[in-house]
Amino acid sequence: MKFVLAPDKYKGSLSGQEFCAAVEQGIRKIFPGATLIKRPLADGGDGTLDAIHGCLEARFIQVNTRDPLHRKLTAHYLLSDDQGTAYIEMARASGHKLLQGEELNCMDSSTYGTGLLLRDALERGVNRIVLGLGGSATNDGGMGMASALGCLFLDRSGNPLEPTGINLAQVAKIETQGLHRGLRTATIQVACDVTNPFYGPRGTAKVYAAQKGANPEEVELLDQGMEHFAKLIKKQFGTDLQKSSGSGAAGGLAGGAMALLNAELVPGADLIMELCKFEQALEGAQWVITGEGQLDAQTFSGKTLQGVIRAAHKKGIPVAAFCGSVALSIAELDRLGLDYAVSILNRVGDLEHAMANSHRNLEQAAYNFARLLRAGGIAK
Repeated sequence: MKFVLAPDKYKGSLSGQEFCAAVEQGIRKIFPGATLIKRPLADGGDGTLDAIHGCLEARFIQVNTRDPLHRKLTAHYLLSDDQGTAYIEMARASGHKLLQGEELNCMDSSTYGTGLLLRDALERGVNRIVLGLGGSATNDGGMGMASALGCLFLDRSGNPLEPTGINLAQVAKIETQGLHRGLRTATIQVACDVTNPFYGPRGTAKVYAAQKGANPEEVELLDQGMEHFAKLIKKQFGTDLQKSSGSGAAGGLAGGAMALLNAELVPGADLIMELCKFEQALEGAQWVITGEGQLDAQTFSGKTLQGVIRAAHKKGIPVAAFCGSVALSIAELDRLGLDYAVSILNRVGDLEHAMANSHRNLEQAAYNFARLLRAGGIAK
């Protein structure tokens, strides 16, 4: 019997690789001779490089860069063995996970460190960059990233501005003459499944800035700054970011990359599945097992699990989901298309206990699932 294991991470608890290891242990207790193909996935955000590393002929490159508060940081990206493609995860330099709770401050944080990762890749002569977005601690419209690549943001007096969220509303002119020469020939794909616009009620500041340390007054200032920045970009470059779904991803870094680096936004989950040759891995499988920390309404918004279900059902393969919690109704589970869904929790407890025991609970959930298959005569 062949199982394809294709999870997203359990945020803060299990990586995709750890999910696969736990599920394999549970299944092999019942089907020791089963074929298990491991394809941990992601949607472009935190964990993307780990997900695709095992699928690519690529090596990690270490770079001295900056964290969201401009402190020195060492981060990594993937460079293909032919030196042609760089795979960069913005969370490694500009991510929420790099800061302590009290440090979160998207008024003063910047994507400058992500720009330094791109600059290093361009200096190596790559002709393609895949930039994964998600888990950001920033709301600077991509100013920091573009600044690291040679872009200047000037105020009304012609003075350079620090590329942070608090200065979005002060930008009067954007100078791009100094942008890195490698951007003239390199293709940049921004992998992301967030659909938020640049500003407004569903814009990046209104939806996410509070999670990044902004108080209500600062949320309003950031949203106004994003609107001002978008209008300036439209005036100078003719690009209407507000009409581009997903331009608000990662605090507007997606929109900044589109307007200033000529980047293309692509569906993150689909791109990662393509890189990992997911459709080929499905050949001959009887079940696909996926999962994520919480199965809820956000799963319908282009997340990894939804992409897995779509690809599996094209080939007539049923899908089981093992999740930390399941917050969907029966009707919603039917609409999602899952053939089996279960929360791995096996006792009442707090979140800390649940996360600490994720591996054991997941192994037991996989074991119980395999027993169910055997009892039903589905496999021997």
